[in-house]
Amino acid sequence: MELPELADLMGTVADTLRTPVTAEDSLDLITSSVVATIPGITGASISVTSTDGTIETLAPTDPLAAEVDQLQYDLGEGPCLDAALSEPVVQVDNLGSDDRWPQYGPKAAALGMHSQLSFQFRAAPRVRGALNLYADEPQTFDADAHYIAGMYADWAAVLLGWSRQESTMTEALESRTTIGTAIGILMERYQLDANRAFTFLVRTSQTGNVKLREVAAGVVRDTAKKART
Repeated sequence: MELPELADLMGTVADTLRTPVTAEDSLDLITSSVVATIPGITGASISVTSTDGTIETLAPTDPLAAEVDQLQYDLGEGPCLDAALSEPVVQVDNLGSDDRWPQYGPKAAALGMHSQLSFQFRAAPRVRGALNLYADEPQTFDADAHYIAGMYADWAAVLLGWSRQESTMTEALESRTTIGTAIGILMERYQLDANRAFTFLVRTSQTGNVKLREVAAGVVRDTAKKART
């Protein structure tokens, strides 16, 4: 996408940000964006634990994602539980043959889920959550999937008022330089807070069918170009 096209698209997206964005809308946007931006992902959800030990699903992209989440809760085993309760990242390349979850794996495969990637994020005190990615094919997740999913998990934590792995919002932004720089530019250009600037990037990515990193890079290039003129 050329810079003039990107500028026009950003103007269109900016108009949508004049309406209020609720936390529920933002979480829905995160899970739907994961599906849209990571190749091969067919569903996503957010699992949230509470201090009384209960766990629930937020912002599932489809009924099947919610169903396999609930299956893990009911069985007391599965990648989303491991991520939410103990492990920072849990990846499964073939649910049907992975023996870590002898009950859940075959049942999930029978439902058509064959790969899963879950990222933990933390809340104080003693509350954790996980961003869950699902795919209907085995061997789906590569290094890019980890990078992008980790970024979305950071933002799920921020939107819920949490900090993933005890990092602050600033540290999360700094760890993803291009996206963080683009968010800073948008905050100044459109007088947005960080959450809405991130929403801006994601909506632009979805509307233009452009990868999130490419949209962010375009924002940075456009700003640098204007600074030189």
